[in-house]
Amino acid sequence: AAPRGLAPAVSLLLQSTLHGNKSRRYIGALGARVICDNIPGLVNKQRQLCQRYPDIMQSVGEGAKEWIRECQHQFRHHRWNCSTLDRDHTVFGRVMLRSSREAAFVYAISSAGVVYAITRACSQGDLKVCSCDPLKRGRSKDERGEFDWGGCSDNINYGIRFAKAFVDAKEKKVKDARALMNLHNNRCGRMAVKRFLKLECKCHGVSGSCTLRTCWLAMSDFRKTGDYLRKKYNGAIQVTMNQDGTGFTVANKNFRKPTKTDLVYFENSPDYCVMDKSAGSLGTAGRVCSKASRGTDGCEVMCCGRGYDTTRVTRVTKCECKFHWCCAVRCKECEDTVDVHTCKAPKRAEWLDQT
Repeated sequence: AAPRGLAPAVSLLLQSTLHGNKSRRYIGALGARVICDNIPGLVNKQRQLCQRYPDIMQSVGEGAKEWIRECQHQFRHHRWNCSTLDRDHTVFGRVMLRSSREAAFVYAISSAGVVYAITRACSQGDLKVCSCDPLKRGRSKDERGEFDWGGCSDNINYGIRFAKAFVDAKEKKVKDARALMNLHNNRCGRMAVKRFLKLECKCHGVSGSCTLRTCWLAMSDFRKTGDYLRKKYNGAIQVTMNQDGTGFTVANKNFRKPTKTDLVYFENSPDYCVMDKSAGSLGTAGRVCSKASRGTDGCEVMCCGRGYDTTRVTRVTKCECKFHWCCAVRCKECEDTVDVHTCKAPKRAEWLDQT
C-alpha cells in the first residue's frame, strides 16, 4: 500500500524541486504531458491539472522545499524529525502508512505549503492564470478608519482552490476512513495559511500623517503557519469513524470533539526509538542530544534511556566583528571546543526484535 493523496502530490512537487532549473528546461523540451504521464500514482484529475498548468506545478515544486524545511524545523528536537528518504517517491516512507499524528501533520503542512507557493507565485506575476486578488478594489475600512485598496493583495482564494482541487483529488476517489482523515487535515493546512493574512498599509498625507491610507492583504511568513500547525499537532485528537462513515467520533469520550481546525488521527504513533522499517521509524541512534535539557531534545528522552557518546570537537566561528567606515565588517576567527553528545545505538538483540 502507498499513502494516498500526499504521496503522488509530493513526488510531483519534488520532481521539480530536486532538479531545480533543469526541470524548467526539461518541461520545455519534452512537454508537460510526458512528465505528468511519468509521475507515479497520480489519478486522472491530478494528471490533467499537471498537464494543463505546468507553470503552477513548477511553482509548487519549488515551494515543496520550503514546507519540508519547515516540517524539519518544527521537529528538529524530536525523535521523529520529519526525515525524508532518498530514492523513495513517497518522500517520507512507511511512516505515512500509519494513520498517526505525524501523518496528520505532514498532510496539513504540505497542503499549506501548496497554498502558500501558488498564492505567492500569483502575486509575483509568475503565473498566466492568476495575479493579485481582483476583489480588493475601491474603498474599505478597519478599526483605524477608511482606506483605499491598492498595491497587490495576495490572491489566497485562488491558491486554496487549486490546492484543494489537486491535493484532494485522489482522496475523493476513495470512500474510507483514511481518505476522510486526509481530507480533514488537508483542509486544516489550507485554512491555516489564510488565518495569517495581514493588512499592510502605506500612509499618505503631510509628513506621513496617514490622513489617507492605501492597503493590501499579504500572507505572513510561512513560519507562522508552521508554528500554528505544530500546536495543532500537539493537541491533535484521536478519533474513530462514526457508524454511517460520514464523520468522526472521539476515541476517548473524555476528550472534546474535533473542530474544523483540529488535526485528527486514528492510530497511536510508534516511539521512534529504534529503527523499525515496517513502522517507518529511523530510530535515534547517532542523533545529537542536549545533556542539560529535560525536554524532548535531552539525551535521556532522545536516546530512549540507551545512553549517549560524547565527542570533543573544535569549531571555528566568526567573532569580535567590527564595522569599518565605509563600508565593511571585519571579524576574527575564534576556535571553540565543545562536547557533542550523540545517542548510542541499541544493543544488537534489542534492534533485531524491532526489524
